[in-house]
Amino acid sequence: MRMTRQEQLERLVRGDGSFGGVLFHPILMHFAARFCGKTYAEFASDHRVLVECNAACAERFDLDAVMLISDPYRETSAFGARIEFPVDSVPICRERIVRTIDDLLLLPDPDLYAAERTRDRIFGAEYYRKVLGDDIPVVGWIEGPLAEACDLAGVNETLLALALDPAFVQLLMEKCLVTAKEFARAQILAGCSVMGVGDAICSQISPAMYETFVLPLHRELFASIHSLGALVKLHICGNITHLLPLLKTAGADILDLDWMVNMAKAHDILGENIVLCGNLDPVAVVRNQTAPELFNKSRTLVDSERGKRFILSGGCEITADTPYENLMAMKKATNIE
Repeated sequence: MRMTRQEQLERLVRGDGSFGGVLFHPILMHFAARFCGKTYAEFASDHRVLVECNAACAERFDLDAVMLISDPYRETSAFGARIEFPVDSVPICRERIVRTIDDLLLLPDPDLYAAERTRDRIFGAEYYRKVLGDDIPVVGWIEGPLAEACDLAGVNETLLALALDPAFVQLLMEKCLVTAKEFARAQILAGCSVMGVGDAICSQISPAMYETFVLPLHRELFASIHSLGALVKLHICGNITHLLPLLKTAGADILDLDWMVNMAKAHDILGENIVLCGNLDPVAVVRNQTAPELFNKSRTLVDSERGKRFILSGGCEITADTPYENLMAMKKATNIE
């Protein structure tokens, strides 16, 4: 009997040796919208568009997972920030709603089922299951505590406060953690079997800062997700080589690696307990090379990962103008004997 894609992923994460293939999990957002002739505003604001575009890509490119990722401002909107939707680029938040400790103390925990943008993502999980059934993993998405703190208070302001007023940032991240847990729970109950956690800003802090302020919150968040029966996929854009020894202890099942991270070194540091996902350069390699060149590059990476727990993907989002034949070349490279 054929294993479902969900079963393949679970066996890969368990490392029980019963699944020896290579899965293909590219992050498709603007690419998916353009593939179906939709604007990015439509994709980011309407779960039906997001799901139908990704489902069409899953069929065309034989994907092994689909995702609910669109932009970092779902929770930010639920907290009360105004979000703009340019027609064909990512949503924009132009205001910081947390500037002072008073703002933070008065910030209510959002009702995720009442707030339009978080409710839309929850509906997306339900719609995925209606459209695709249970064969394929549906990857939900939440903002990690530091990333959401930056969304609410500003990137520069939050990073500066992390050095000068860490108690403020700690309190803000703990507030964000409450919402992250609840948003993850809502998406899992709606049908997600994997929870993506985006905490990209972590690549910009030192190991000492990560260990002191963020790692305990990641551990708590990931444990909460696991208690609900879902897997954890951690996504941190950029070069996170300096954080790898600490990320080994965070508790994620799958770790996305951007193209700047050396895969062999990552395996040496992380060991066999984490599935690594990546890590072809989405611009210089995935978009710009010809399909035969990309096939060879992908196959070289796949061959180097034989016997290891690995998922093929770009280092980050596949660009909107990536040729279709290039994604097909990546998928073809996963078909190993």
